[in-house]
Order: sequence, then C-alpha cells, then structure tokens
Amino acid sequence: MSTRAHQAKLRRRELTRLAVAVEELPLSSPRKGWISSIRRAIGMTGQQLARRLHVDPSAVSRLERSESKRTITLSHLDRAAEALGCRVVYALVPNEPLDDTIRARARAAARRLRKPVAHSMTLEDQSLGREAAQDREEILAEDLIGKLDPILWEEDS
Repeated sequence: MSTRAHQAKLRRRELTRLAVAVEELPLSSPRKGWISSIRRAIGMTGQQLARRLHVDPSAVSRLERSESKRTITLSHLDRAAEALGCRVVYALVPNEPLDDTIRARARAAARRLRKPVAHSMTLEDQSLGREAAQDREEILAEDLIGKLDPILWEEDS
C-alpha cells in the first residue's frame, strides 16, 4: 500500500469516527432557521442584528429567509453566527462508512476492468471458473484500493 493510500485509509477511519459522533447528535434545524431562532431566543431584534452586521435591517430578513430556504452561504452564516455569539459547525456525514464506499467502488471498477478480458477468454474457450474469476476481481479490487487508483471514481458505462 502506498503512503498516500495509507494516509487516506487513516483519514477515512478518523472521518468515520467523527461522522458517527456527529450522527449521534440529536440535531435538526429549527423551522425558521438558526439565525432567527437564536436571535429571538436571546431577545435581539432584527435591527440590532443588522447593526452588529453593519447591514440594512432588510438584509437581516433576507439572510434569515435564505437560511430557512437553505440557500445561505457559509460566509454569511459565519458572520451571523459571530454577531449572535455563536459559531457554525459544518459537517458532511457519509451515508455509510467510507471504507465500505471505497470497497464497493473498487469491486465495481474491478468488474468493469475484467469484463473485456473475461469475454475474450470465454470466446477462446479459456474462461475461469466462477470462484477463480471472483478471486481475481477481489485481488484487483484490493490493488485498486491500495493504490487509490483514480479509476475508482470513473462512472460505470
């Protein structure tokens, strides 16, 4: 396994641990968004927030609407959070462990790569048995993972 692949594997494991921790948090966004909800909870008016942000009060309304529509930018969210005495916590949580994602992609890539060879061998009456073919695919998949081959992310055709 290359140094790059080894480091990526360690990163995947750390990110999986972080994702599990984040996933366990009972978080859901308030219906009107965090900015509006926190602002109201601490008794701050829209005008007061506007002054802290050095913007027109109508900009606060647009900011709060954009957050509730999920079109707000992270930089605007950061500025609003700071003005409210908060910080933004941002995460992407994988739907499955990253090692499983890589393994599935590697298996699919190995099947794609072996398909033309297997077809040629069948035409020449040299096909391998099912188990031998699966072994070769598995070895190729492990090799692709070990090299972090970019072919892992090529789309199936």
